[in-house]
Amino acid sequence: MSRSTIYTPHGNENEHGEADAEDIAEEKESQQSEIIETGSVTAQGRHLIHCLTIIGQVEGHYILPPQNKTTKYEHVIPQLVAIEEDEKIKGLVIILNTVGGDVEAGLAIAELIAGMKKPTVSLVLGGGHSIGVPLAVSAKRSFIVPSATMTIHPVRMNGLVLGVPQTLSYFDKMQERIVRFVTDNSRISPERFRELMMATGELVMDVGTVLDGEAAVKEGLIDELGGLSDAISCLYELIEEREREDEETEERDTDGSSHDH
Repeated sequence: MSRSTIYTPHGNENEHGEADAEDIAEEKESQQSEIIETGSVTAQGRHLIHCLTIIGQVEGHYILPPQNKTTKYEHVIPQLVAIEEDEKIKGLVIILNTVGGDVEAGLAIAELIAGMKKPTVSLVLGGGHSIGVPLAVSAKRSFIVPSATMTIHPVRMNGLVLGVPQTLSYFDKMQERIVRFVTDNSRISPERFRELMMATGELVMDVGTVLDGEAAVKEGLIDELGGLSDAISCLYELIEEREREDEETEERDTDGSSHDH
């Protein structure tokens, strides 16, 4: 299970301004434990930021086989709530390398990220396929490396499917939820997204489209081509912009209250 404590404190400084060796070792051990348990870490650079990784398959209500690399939504959701509520953490970077997975679990995580007030930046490495597309666009700013790919395809379901009209209606509604979320959180139009989703001739055994990094940016799905340093720099800029806005709001409120008196 993921830990409730996200923030990792820094070592206490001695009279020479140097961090105590034992505190540093303890902090490193705490960070390593956090990475092992949750696949995430809180790092201090210019600002304190949290790095969340979404890798392998997004696991939903059913437990996947132990040999599968998974991201468990019951771990990620409490982390996101804790990050949003922790005043020390100034921003969130989401690293994606996922084949997709459970649609409702993926959408739940994506909606939480999109609803956060804190600055968020996503970076697609390797792949951001299927439900990884909404997850990638859920951040306030999205990046993708040139070698990464994103697969856009219709909603599919494994196992027993009842051959009744209601099943088709359910699929249509779920697909519309995905189209609406992606187009609301990126620059691609609903018509173009559906066109890419239903394209034939691109995938051997399926309908859909595979976009590389450059094509994903060109289509308006992802904001920019870039790597880790670009994503971190952008996140710092968003954090500093938010801090300036908060200061201006505070000044206006102070001026307004002084005029009232």
